[in-house]
Amino acid sequence: MTEPPLALSVDVEDYYQVQAFARFVPRDTWPTYPPRVSENTRRLLDLFDATGATATFFVLGWVAKNDPDLVREIAARGHEVASHGMDHRLLTELTPAEFLDQARDSRAILEDLAQAPVLGFRAPSYSVGKGTLWAIDVLARAGYAYDSSVFPIRGRRYGYPGGPTRPGRLAVNGSAGIAEFPLSTVRLGPVRLPVLAGAYLRLLPRWVSARALDYHRERRIPVIVNVHPWEIDPGQPTVGPSRGPWTHYARLSKMEGVLRSLLLRGSFRGAAARLRELGLIGNPGPSPA
Repeated sequence: MTEPPLALSVDVEDYYQVQAFARFVPRDTWPTYPPRVSENTRRLLDLFDATGATATFFVLGWVAKNDPDLVREIAARGHEVASHGMDHRLLTELTPAEFLDQARDSRAILEDLAQAPVLGFRAPSYSVGKGTLWAIDVLARAGYAYDSSVFPIRGRRYGYPGGPTRPGRLAVNGSAGIAEFPLSTVRLGPVRLPVLAGAYLRLLPRWVSARALDYHRERRIPVIVNVHPWEIDPGQPTVGPSRGPWTHYARLSKMEGVLRSLLLRGSFRGAAARLRELGLIGNPGPSPA
């Protein structure tokens, strides 16, 4: 290959389901909010068509149950469907048994809709860390081939500073484990800076993201770009008693242009396709009957 594997992913959740709003948006009130995830996801699908990119869509089980046609369309348009759990609860809020149920249930729902094997998982808010590595063994038991939840940074709400910075096998307690495609970082002295994902992609100047992509190319480090559908939606309603954290609403009108400029700089494919090229997962089995 003339460039390292460039991967693209989307965490399919709606604007009111993000962790930043969890304290004042109970899950039982989700049906009362006007949905926007389907329209915004289709805008991303159109953008990917226009730029020749394919992606992995990590779909929340709740979204899949409420709009099954969206999942069918993602698959029909040539993209990988993967799991984002059922209801956006962090791994720290779940027991291993509860997480196993969610991992299995979401996978079954998505495979039925996509009519294709669901190989990948991304934990809400990248919540696989030092204290939740047990989730990797659970994912293996649930039939997943890879995870993409590790953000090897020291963050306020998430992060695994000792985690892998490149795709590889992630195993716990001597188990075989599964493949891991960690989120992307750039080293600056002793610090790893998060780049090319969510708020970091949206809030940093466009040239910083372009340089971060070049950083990975120059060192031949695989990279994964990640976005949420609500991040290209400046017209989304205000949530909660105030406008919430400024990071949620800042530069929403800029995100689509930033993403387009990055996608035009290389050939982007889904996470499973890139992990297969790296020899970290095998070819998928037959689609569900």
